[in-house]
Amino acid sequence: MSITLRGLCAALILCATTSQAHAWWWFGKDKSYADTRYPIVLVGGIIAFDDIAGIDYFYGIADDMRDYGAEVYESNVSALQSNEYRGEELIVQIENYLAVTGAEKVNLIAHSQGSPTSRYVAAVRPDLIASVTSVHGENRGTAVADVIRGVVPEGSITEGLANSIGNAFGALWESLSGGPNPGDQSTRDVLATSTTEGLAAFNQRYPQAMPTSACGTSGQHTVNGVRYWSWGGDGVHTNLFDPFDSLLVTVTQFAFSNGEAHDGVLPVCGMYLGKPIRHNYNHNHADAIRQLFGLMGWETDPKTLYRNHANRLKNAGL
Repeated sequence: MSITLRGLCAALILCATTSQAHAWWWFGKDKSYADTRYPIVLVGGIIAFDDIAGIDYFYGIADDMRDYGAEVYESNVSALQSNEYRGEELIVQIENYLAVTGAEKVNLIAHSQGSPTSRYVAAVRPDLIASVTSVHGENRGTAVADVIRGVVPEGSITEGLANSIGNAFGALWESLSGGPNPGDQSTRDVLATSTTEGLAAFNQRYPQAMPTSACGTSGQHTVNGVRYWSWGGDGVHTNLFDPFDSLLVTVTQFAFSNGEAHDGVLPVCGMYLGKPIRHNYNHNHADAIRQLFGLMGWETDPKTLYRNHANRLKNAGL
């Protein structure tokens, strides 16, 4: 065989092998791995959105779970509002998802303020909810909000000005994302509900699955037929090139006491809910949803965590 012919054969074999490898990467996925009984609804935190200009809040996460068989919806509740207000918006959206799918319930996976928002829904409408999973959840408030409250006292002129500026931003943000109530934002309410005092009051009203001690690591796994899980992280500066990390390192971390584990926004002690999965991933608050644009450190890609949790829900019959 001539050198030219042998080279051509080698090239054809390489192309065929590469094509088979790519096909196996795509078609070799277990398309039932994340195929849960009930649809999954993702719930965002402060300045929540489903997507803006094609950029998802849960960056790349929903599509990855769909690749493995999950039916996933990305909710869009108000960017700046109280947990109860956002919860009522979420109930309407869940009812719409159920009407479309014919399902009886949904599984909620929630980030940051999305956790108390989802907990409210599960408390007042447990008939709609199969499970709530808190991801870096704001379940006990944050010292960052406490610091801001100290600078912007309740009822002050400063608070009124900050509320007006924040509400204008929230209205614009909601308009860009197609949110439900762009003209009805409340920076004042979201600040009040994010302080440690505000979340303590919320937890008295809706204690379902919360650990009973101040830094308890587990609560009831099942309450009123709803299963509860949580995971979190204690990373802060995980990627040199991520602007969110620089913000966390230079500003928000000073709200926390020395030695306190946190993700740059929330204390790890406040992330626990129901049955704990793991709370020391090297993820900061933005890494948990793969922002900004998937920049993060060398820890497990959050897409894997969400995908594996969908499989956990599937195996639990949910």
